[in-house]
Amino acid sequence: MDNTSTPLVSVIMGSTSDLPIMEKALAFLETMEIPFEINALSAHRTPAEVESFAANASKRGIKVIIAAAGMAAALPGVIAANTALPVIGVPIKSSMEGLDAMLSMIQMPPGIPVATVAINGALNAAILALEILSLGDKTLEAKMIAYKTGLKQKIVKANEDLSKLDYKYKV
Repeated sequence: MDNTSTPLVSVIMGSTSDLPIMEKALAFLETMEIPFEINALSAHRTPAEVESFAANASKRGIKVIIAAAGMAAALPGVIAANTALPVIGVPIKSSMEGLDAMLSMIQMPPGIPVATVAINGALNAAILALEILSLGDKTLEAKMIAYKTGLKQKIVKANEDLSKLDYKYKV
């Protein structure tokens, strides 16, 4: 991957304590050779920086923003309110098993959507980012198709392996 490329995806975390969850997204973007950046921003502790980031993201070439947050989880919504780019929210399990974060993301007012994945669902956020990016890029579309074909092959292989199990009453 060319590390001098303009990032297409921006991965934002409320704090670096979210990094262990978000590493699955980062690893997927790396595998798919999608240029990305990583930043820690807080809707509550650095609100001006969050607004500036969101307002200027598209000017810098960002196409999709993945924003992870726990607890009150305002970060994805504040970003979505300040950009026309798609924002994918990753609720982080912290208080209330992550339900508070998830509800903060999915209950956005009309006009300010945040596409929200499962609690701690960083990998799905990165996959969704790839799906969005692949709409205008045949190379990325081919990678997405290959990835999904690989998922299918894992199930085919699992069934082949299961068919070889030997149990007395297995028919």
